[in-house]
Amino acid sequence: MSGEAGGGELRGIGARLRAAREKRGLSVLQAAERLHLDARVVQALETEDFTALGADVYVRGHLRRYAEAVGESPAQLQQLYSASPHAVRPDLTRIPRGEPDQRGSRLLLPALLLVVGFAVAGLLWWLLTLPGEKAHPLPADRPPAADSAHAELAAPGADAGTAPAAAESAVPPTSLRAPVSTGSNPARLDLAFSAPSWVEVSDVEGRHLLHGLIEAGSTRTLTGTAPLLVVLGNAPAVALRFNGAPVTAGTLMRRDGSAHLLIDATGRVSAAAPRLAHGD
Repeated sequence: MSGEAGGGELRGIGARLRAAREKRGLSVLQAAERLHLDARVVQALETEDFTALGADVYVRGHLRRYAEAVGESPAQLQQLYSASPHAVRPDLTRIPRGEPDQRGSRLLLPALLLVVGFAVAGLLWWLLTLPGEKAHPLPADRPPAADSAHAELAAPGADAGTAPAAAESAVPPTSLRAPVSTGSNPARLDLAFSAPSWVEVSDVEGRHLLHGLIEAGSTRTLTGTAPLLVVLGNAPAVALRFNGAPVTAGTLMRRDGSAHLLIDATGRVSAAAPRLAHGD
């Protein structure tokens, strides 16, 4: 038994495989077809040209399959292969991968922060520029009633001791003066916000009835003398009712969603003049 093993070892791997193939009456091409291999692989095994087969793991796999196909002992051939002075090629399936390039990762975070910074700066600029749109009061003639009130206070015959007090009570300071009556009751404007929006509402005297950023879900009711100047930063999110009737921006809404409206005493809506909307 040992003599056969010794003779097998002396014959070598290729000789044993070739002898087993010929014993089964197979040609190189037939053996390759049975193994589903290229004929050059079978020839390389029989000539022990293992370097042509690639990595060590592939050589051992081909040896095992070929030995099983022709009736040889896969274990003995594997031992012969391990003891043979064949040239071991690097196992390409186990080549360690290099560490990923850390430079790209280091540059990604600053770039991301820069993009976020630009976005935040743009948002802040948009929010800060909207409050800068100041409304100018509409030019209005001084009502005759005011002149007559001054005339009565200054008329002869009035009590000298009570005249100043009467004048002070009859004519309030400009900042506290009630809206000038135009022959009709003050207009009422209701606003309902479905999303946050900047809003600025002024009456005919230029009084700011509402000014600032209003949160979603809020409602406001304003009273002032028409026409009313209404500036909306997010017009689709604001529902308007003038004296109980709904008011819409319609075609007066700008491409960025803002609207600068002028609502007269009849509820008619028109575009605000540039000098009113932009404070020119």
